[in-house]
Amino acid sequence: MSGEHILVVDDESDIRSLIREILSDEGYEVTAAADAAEAREARKGNHHDLVLLDVWMPDTDGITLLKEWTQQPDTRQCPVVIMSGHGTVDTAVEATRLGAFDYIEKPLSLSKLLHTVERALESGRKSEPQQMRRLLSPLAPVGKSDAMRDLREQARKLAAHDAPMVLIGESGSGREAFARYVHSVGPRAAAEYVSVAGGSLTEDNAEAQLYGSEEDGEVRHGLLDRAAGGILFVNELGDASAAAQTLLASALEQGAYLRRGARETVPLTARIMASLPQDYERLLDRGTLRRDLLTHLNVLTLRVPPLREYAEDVPELLRYYAEKLVDAEGLPFRRFGVAAQNRLRNYPWPDNVRELKNLVHRVLINGGDEEVSLSEIESELKAEAPDDEPLVKQDLLALPLREAREAFERAYLTQQLILCNGKVGKLAQRVGMERTHLYRKLRALGVDFRQTGGGDD
Repeated sequence: MSGEHILVVDDESDIRSLIREILSDEGYEVTAAADAAEAREARKGNHHDLVLLDVWMPDTDGITLLKEWTQQPDTRQCPVVIMSGHGTVDTAVEATRLGAFDYIEKPLSLSKLLHTVERALESGRKSEPQQMRRLLSPLAPVGKSDAMRDLREQARKLAAHDAPMVLIGESGSGREAFARYVHSVGPRAAAEYVSVAGGSLTEDNAEAQLYGSEEDGEVRHGLLDRAAGGILFVNELGDASAAAQTLLASALEQGAYLRRGARETVPLTARIMASLPQDYERLLDRGTLRRDLLTHLNVLTLRVPPLREYAEDVPELLRYYAEKLVDAEGLPFRRFGVAAQNRLRNYPWPDNVRELKNLVHRVLINGGDEEVSLSEIESELKAEAPDDEPLVKQDLLALPLREAREAFERAYLTQQLILCNGKVGKLAQRVGMERTHLYRKLRALGVDFRQTGGGDD
């Protein structure tokens, strides 16, 4: 007998009986509850190693009950696995950000049930402080848009594999959040997730940082040691030194690494993941990113979109970060008004989710009325973008009509001129303007075609 105690919460008696029978046959001690009230009573003064929790129940839904348990300091925390029927999978995925370890779909698959139970219990065997941090930290990136649903599903599929992986996207788009999500829903969830900024791996410290060292029988563990069996995530790989990239490429190619001062190699058991910018090809052209390292890493690729591509999720993100910051820092809660939300849905978010989080933080710190107004948001947003900012990142709504039109025309013609290799004649044909009028327009907008290496045809 394993001696591990599992609480099953489901309002369908047939499902409760089936799960009880299956888990009892596997040697687990099982307690069943038909609703939230019975579940609360079962947890009073009792130790459970795992809770299997249904989403829909007649008195209190499973998501609300999960929130209740994670927010009560006197409730002993343990892994919670959500059980979801058809049409509630999105709800179950959302529950992972509230602390659920994982979710399983109904009708239940015996192999999936036992595998998930085993992983969850293994996670629970880790120290309680680590488990508490896991339960109270968001696991699934937030968003109900089709783009985010598809991305979470793709991440879950990629999580099942051990191959190296690259996450590509703009700065601040949440690449590390997805790396952590991949870790949390994959078979390595019980092992360590180790994150390092690429820029911190310098020429001088890269070997000691990554490989570690041995001296007089004393081992100093490096990042690959710490991430053994788990995941090592290198944030902005292109910022890592040439030495660091060489060491990573060698470890991936050899499947092992040699600590400094040691005689025997150590097998590489960490799964290596890294983030790169959308235009990572320029790093290859500059020689700041090793092509052979990229070849080793991009066996699997996850592209994380900029926030402007799933702007319908902005209201939910605003609520999420407001609630998170209120809980974490004790700040007064404020609600974003409809006009403020609509303005932010149409803001281009050049720095993506990071910028949104920082804006929410400032608004809460500054305080004010319970509802965040449109005027307050306008004062928080930058009125002007750099001249070289791509058009999609320019906040044209912050400008008067004439200035917005000029900003659009300037950005539009500048980019079109680049595509035409600076040739104004080709540009005139491309944009459908008479050449003389186009010259006047370029001069009025301050677009110097000579700087693009062009002129007339």
